[in-house]
Amino acid sequence: MANQLDELNPEVREEGLDTNVIFKKIPVEVGFGSKLFEIMLWVCGILPGLIFLFMKTNAQKHFDQLQQKIQRNASQIDNYLEQRVMVLQNCARLLDKAIDLDKSTFENIAKYRAGNKGDTDTARNEISGQIENIARNVHVAVESYPDLAAHREIADAMQQNMYLQREITAARELYNDTINEWNKDIFAWPTKKIVAAKNGYTTRIPFAASKEIKEQAKGVFF
Repeated sequence: MANQLDELNPEVREEGLDTNVIFKKIPVEVGFGSKLFEIMLWVCGILPGLIFLFMKTNAQKHFDQLQQKIQRNASQIDNYLEQRVMVLQNCARLLDKAIDLDKSTFENIAKYRAGNKGDTDTARNEISGQIENIARNVHVAVESYPDLAAHREIADAMQQNMYLQREITAARELYNDTINEWNKDIFAWPTKKIVAAKNGYTTRIPFAASKEIKEQAKGVFF
C-alpha cells in the first residue's frame, strides 16, 4: 500500500492557505442504535444496566466539571482583558497630556472599563479583538512621537500592555485546550455521547484572530 502522504511527491498549494475558525456549533445526536444498546444492556441483566447507569453518572459529572473549568478559563481571560483596559486607559491619559489623542480612543476604553464584557464565546472573542485594535492605536500614537517612548511612565505602561497581551495569549491557549477536550468528549461513544445528546450539548467555538489582526500579520514589520 502506498503512503497516504508522500513528502517526496507532494501536492502543493503555491499560493498558500489561509485558515479560519468556523463559527458553527454542532449538536450531539444519537441514533436508534444507541438506544438499542442501552436496552440490550438491561435485557442482559440488572448488573450490566446498573454498571452503564453508573458510567453515565460519571460522564455527567465529568461534563459538569469540564463546564466549570471552561468558565474558570474564560474568567481568567476576562480578568487579563480588564487589566489591559486599565493599563491602556492610564497610557491614553499620559499621551493626551502630550498630544491630541483621538477622542474615540477614550470613548472605547471607557466602554470596556465600565464592564462591557462578553458572556458568550463569540462575544468575548469580538471584544478581545476590539481591545487589541485600541492597543494598536495607542501603540501607533507612541511610535509617531519618538520622544514619548522615552517617557518613563509611558514606557512602563506599554511594557505592561505587552506583558498582559502575552498573558492573554497564554490564557486563550488554555481555554482552547479545554474547549478541544469538550468538543472531543461529547462525541465519545457510547457513554459520553449518549449523555451529551440527552442534555442537548453542542460543540463550543474556540478563540480566533480578528480579520484586522490577520491582515496586520501579513504586513511587513521590518
